[in-house]
Amino acid sequence: MDQNTRHLMEHLPYLRRYARALTGTSAQGDALVTRTLEWYLDGPGGSASVDLSRGSLYRCLNQLQDSSGARAGEPGPHPVEAALHSLDEMDRRLYLLVNLEDLPVADAAGVLGIAPEDAVERLNFARERVRSKLTATILIVEDDAIIAFDLAETVRGMGHTVCGNAATMDQTLALAARHSPTLALMDIRLAEGDNGIEVARELRRQRFLPVIFVTAFPNELARHGLEHLGPVIPKPFTREQIEQAITRAVFTPHPEEASLAMKH
Repeated sequence: MDQNTRHLMEHLPYLRRYARALTGTSAQGDALVTRTLEWYLDGPGGSASVDLSRGSLYRCLNQLQDSSGARAGEPGPHPVEAALHSLDEMDRRLYLLVNLEDLPVADAAGVLGIAPEDAVERLNFARERVRSKLTATILIVEDDAIIAFDLAETVRGMGHTVCGNAATMDQTLALAARHSPTLALMDIRLAEGDNGIEVARELRRQRFLPVIFVTAFPNELARHGLEHLGPVIPKPFTREQIEQAITRAVFTPHPEEASLAMKH
């Protein structure tokens, strides 16, 4: 194995990771890496003086991707993929090179052929765009004001948004219709005799809304065979429990979204 080949093999894991993110699938990413290796080993890049730095290899990947006319396909069901897909292609590549590949901004700018100061501005925009796309809008359904306040503080402390607090089914459905939340934290025993399980079922009927039950009656769902409605956090709870449950809910593809992505 000659020196050029050894250098390429050392960079291979990074090339595969970037190419898969660039193209959107493992198969297309690996095919792009294969074309890149062929270009370096058997084609115009095969000279002894060729630049085999990671930056040069990323640049080659981008050029071969562009020359093929291919673009990244529809994003997978994961929210991060959808957030990245919303970016301009140059911004998406910049974000991947810096955040996924750990390149300094100046080096990533060199790969993309843009000025470093322009790269800084574009990266800040891309990061803010991704952050905003990953910010959940959470509805709290809890008739105890102190517990509702504690939940709201935990949600806001994570960087998410609280769209409101409801204590009854009618209030919940009205807030859900007005704000289209991405997640609900739901007590089971609500004001006016309402039941959070029935509220969750109605929300599921009207729209797919993930629910985390936060309740002093953690066995109620299992007793009715309704565990599929959402995970349960028993009261009294810790903030860590709430944070972990929210993170899992926000970063887990919804069943409807996953099945739609599979159809594409």
